[in-house]
Order: sequence, then structure tokens, then C-alpha cells
Amino acid sequence: MLRFAANLSFLWTELPFLDRFAAAAAAGFKGVEFMFPYATPAQEIRARLDDNGLEQVLFNMAPGHWDKGERGFAALPGREDEFAQAVDLALDYADKLGCKRLHAMAGLTDHGANRIDYLANLALAAEWARAQGVEVLIEPINTRDMPGYFLTTTEQALDLIAEVDAPNLGLQFDLYHRHITQGGVEDAIRHYARVARHMQVASPPDRGEPDHGDLDYARLFKLIDEVGYQGWIGCEYKPRGDTTAGLKWRTVCGVA
Repeated sequence: MLRFAANLSFLWTELPFLDRFAAAAAAGFKGVEFMFPYATPAQEIRARLDDNGLEQVLFNMAPGHWDKGERGFAALPGREDEFAQAVDLALDYADKLGCKRLHAMAGLTDHGANRIDYLANLALAAEWARAQGVEVLIEPINTRDMPGYFLTTTEQALDLIAEVDAPNLGLQFDLYHRHITQGGVEDAIRHYARVARHMQVASPPDRGEPDHGDLDYARLFKLIDEVGYQGWIGCEYKPRGDTTAGLKWRTVCGVA
């Protein structure tokens, strides 16, 4: 049985952030994810989770100066102290929200992102998170949507995970990003779904609902189930119209 989490940074954006939790629950979701919670006190988010019977399944560590073009800084040199503070803050939120997965964004090559600093910071984050029972995830992101992002391929991510060799460092596997960067999504599911700690979906090329586009999600969801994936699937797509009306994709894909 596949489990879908509503991404509240993408869905119901016409509503205030805290009102999106009720909308997700009313639509039948049992889990939610979002990008960054830090502008909202954790206690307020926790209350919305509890009021609506929702599980917080994932959010990102602080990304640096997002409005100035930064896209994480786990792989940037000279930012070690700032990254450690971001890990502390994320773990505090994770504790209060009951969240067991955190995504650490690498940063951009133009800003100096590199493998050595990435490995060191991921090792630190995984060590601190392990004591709290939290997983740290890394996600390959396509450079069409995020130009210059350091981590772009599934294989690159798995090499980094193997080198750090921490049991709670894992793969965040986004099928949309995989298709744009590398293709071969069906084979990738067969090879990597068992090791993925979290998955995300959207339809290329427009990043809309997973009901039509370049990928046959009805087929892919069946395959994900067949290979035994047990984690959450985050709905990180941009609705083509009204979010609730667009949820008919679940029926179209046979996962309603």
C-alpha cells in the first residue's frame, strides 16, 4: 500500500501556510512535507499536525540565503559553523514535530560546492541526527530547474552515501528530477527504490500532477509497490489549476 504525503510548499498555496494542513487532511492525506518551517514556530505547526491527524514526514534543513540565490550550503567551504547551527535548528524542529527525515541541500557549484566539504558536513549531520533517531537525506536535483546544483545524479548520491558510511544517511529519490537529468526512471526504480528512504513525484515536463506527461505514473506506482518500497511518496508537484480538483490524478493512476 503506497503512502502519499502532501507537500504543503507546493499544494494549496492559495491558503495561508497553517491552513494547508486541514486542507491536506480533508483530501485524505495522512502525511505532509514542506520545504522550510523556520518562519513558523514549531509549536504552531505541531498543533496543526495534531488537530488534523497528520504525520510530518520530511522537511529541509535551512538553505542559506534563498532569496539571494543560495540553494543549501552543505557542500560549501567556510560555512561549517553555519551548517552546524542549521543542523541544530532542524533537529529541534524535528523533535517538536515528530519528524524522522531531514533533507540537507548541497548548494551550487558557482558558490564553491565541492565533494570534500559535503562529505564532512554530511558526516556531522548524520552523527548528530542519529542520536535523535533522525535520517539525513540527500537528493539529486536537475539543473534545468536549479542551475548549477552540485548533486545531480542518483549514482553520485549513492557514492557519497557509501563514503560517509552512516546508517542514517540516505537517498531522497525524486522521479521528476531523475527523468530530466538521466531518464531511465523504470530501471532506476528497480535498482534504487529499495534503498531510497523517501520518494517524490511530479510529471515532467511541467512539474504538474502525476497523471499525464512524459511518465506513465500509473505504471510507475504499480512498479514501486511491486519492488516493495515501504516509505512515503511526497507529492511535490505544481498544480495545473485548483489543488483539490487536481487530486483526481489519484484515481487516474489507481492509487485512490
